[in-house]
Amino acid sequence: MPADRHPVQLPTERRMLAILSRGILRTPHLRAFLGEEVVFLRSGARPAGVDGVVAWGRRPSACSAESYAARHGIARVLRLEDGFIRSVGPGQGFPACSMVIDDLGIYYDAAGPSRFEYMAAMPLSGREHARARQLIARWREADVSKYNHAPAPATLPQLPYILVVDQTLDDASVRYGLADAGSFQRMLHAAIERYPTCRIVVKEHPEVFSGRKRGYLGELLDCPNARVQRLSEDLHVVPLLRAATAVFTVTSQVGFEALLHGKPVHTFGMPFYAGWGLTADSLPPPWRRRPVSLDQLSYAALVRYPRYVHPHTAVRCEAEDIIDYMALQRRMRQQFPAHLHAVGFSRWKRPILRAFVQGSQVRFHRSIRTVPYGAQVLRWGRTHDLAGRRDLSAITVEDGFLRSVGLGAQCVRPISWVFDRSGIYYDASMPSELERLLNEAEFDDAVLMRAARLREAIVRGGLTKYNVGQGDWRRPAGEREVILVVGQVEADASLRCGAPGIRTNRDLLEAVRAHAPNAYLAYKAHPDVHGGLRGERTAEACLRAWCDEMVSGYPMQQLIGEVDQVHVMTSLAGFEALLRGKRVTAHGAPFYAGWGLTEDRCALPRRCRTLSLDMLVAAALILYPRYLLRDADTGFATPEDAIEHLLSWRQEPAARGQRLLRKAAHPFWQCWHWWRDASHRPK
Repeated sequence: MPADRHPVQLPTERRMLAILSRGILRTPHLRAFLGEEVVFLRSGARPAGVDGVVAWGRRPSACSAESYAARHGIARVLRLEDGFIRSVGPGQGFPACSMVIDDLGIYYDAAGPSRFEYMAAMPLSGREHARARQLIARWREADVSKYNHAPAPATLPQLPYILVVDQTLDDASVRYGLADAGSFQRMLHAAIERYPTCRIVVKEHPEVFSGRKRGYLGELLDCPNARVQRLSEDLHVVPLLRAATAVFTVTSQVGFEALLHGKPVHTFGMPFYAGWGLTADSLPPPWRRRPVSLDQLSYAALVRYPRYVHPHTAVRCEAEDIIDYMALQRRMRQQFPAHLHAVGFSRWKRPILRAFVQGSQVRFHRSIRTVPYGAQVLRWGRTHDLAGRRDLSAITVEDGFLRSVGLGAQCVRPISWVFDRSGIYYDASMPSELERLLNEAEFDDAVLMRAARLREAIVRGGLTKYNVGQGDWRRPAGEREVILVVGQVEADASLRCGAPGIRTNRDLLEAVRAHAPNAYLAYKAHPDVHGGLRGERTAEACLRAWCDEMVSGYPMQQLIGEVDQVHVMTSLAGFEALLRGKRVTAHGAPFYAGWGLTEDRCALPRRCRTLSLDMLVAAALILYPRYLLRDADTGFATPEDAIEHLLSWRQEPAARGQRLLRKAAHPFWQCWHWWRDASHRPK
């Protein structure tokens, strides 16, 4: 017997799905979507423990899967296709967040039944009706579509207009939607005739704009007609839908999205949303389709039929989760212009910056002199002074407040950065975007409740900015007050720009001792200084004479929990102590001082508002930073995602971090880090 005819030995206690296509096998999160074990089989293999075969839609490879199932007496053939909220962008570079799995047919094949048709005809309960309406409202508000990469149009076409939607040549949904090239010609002519006073705006498929495929209407649009306008760039379809008088499609999903936005839809094929009494159709519907409500159609298309997997967790989730995820991607990707210029970023930070501003193209410069006139410039911290270039608009970039498990000086990848158009949070000499938020933002009940949950999760998880340190320190026995004094890197920009008085660790210790002569002072050096990455370790060792104990190697959150109060210059440890309900004295002007939450040693006249702790948390952790997990391909994250990621990261083996620490402590790498710091470079 040939080798490929031997039965494949599989576990018999679990049923499995057979996959004959390596392309399907490479689908991201395939097992999560299917919810079953899968096995790859060559076409000649005999199945053992396999009770289903997986195919992709109506592709030619699906015929092989059907033949295989018939030969081996397997009744269950599951057809896969992308769902209706697919991804940020089209193509393999953007893995799908949703997938449909159909055991009867496939939704775009109008010639035969599909599981979608069965689900669309099902009645809804009162709770399902309510959820359908909420989903439609959420879809509209979130500004999402099947693809979500393209920018919104700067200006809309002249009103009134009809939106005509092109598709890619030989698309399966056209062939199996009872349409052909002539359908597109009839659609365009019908739009011109039925709406004689409207402009006709033609929207092409994103993959046509990218050059990967051709469309149907390309040649027809070459014919001169003053009323017909072809969009010259790839634009997000939602703003175009909202302003359109009506929408014309053959089988494009844009027609379904137009229904969700309450627009009249004319179809010239038989897409999945036609024939239900909700669209004006040029073809008679299949007998299987009867009038249903928009709630029924939407609930089937968004809840019953698809399956969703969240990119950050790789586990199944709900439609609402993916709509919120896509809304976040769109909001983050649209905040900056299409073209940005950057100065002051070391080489290891450059790919990270590109990920944090995905949706824009970045060009890096060594000097501000080479940046084009009028450009928007990203700069790392205060590394470059733009005073000589008043034509430029600067955005200052820095680490966020939930950064990583490990130090930036060790080149550990950050998961949060802040992008400030006004200043930067640690520079108290001028207003920053964070200060503006704290002074002016309206914090509603929803965001304050979210901030409270975030604060509780951070404290419960024991998270800080860097999440480093080992050991278990306990306060000394007795009733003596214990104060934690937090040191900093004395050359740090936060001291130059945010500490108008005390700027050295020795002066800080002296001030705290003068303030509380009988207290027990525990001094913690900055992790970069303690690890030998920055600063002078010898000078730090001399501070032992000014405190009762050096506690530099212990975790920050554990120290804060053991003391009565915390004294800082501008260290983020003060903010972390506030989260844990500790008294904080600020001897400088950190971003969290001046709002009625700290005892302040510096006057801060611009900060004229009394805040609650959750208002501070909402601005600092929700509204101000951007979050991007270590796998940047999963897109932007929420602070809640960041907390879960840090907790998981902290459980990973520490061997790599220890190697990095030993490497960074080597004199060569200390010199390299010194040179990388732009403050030492010749101007």
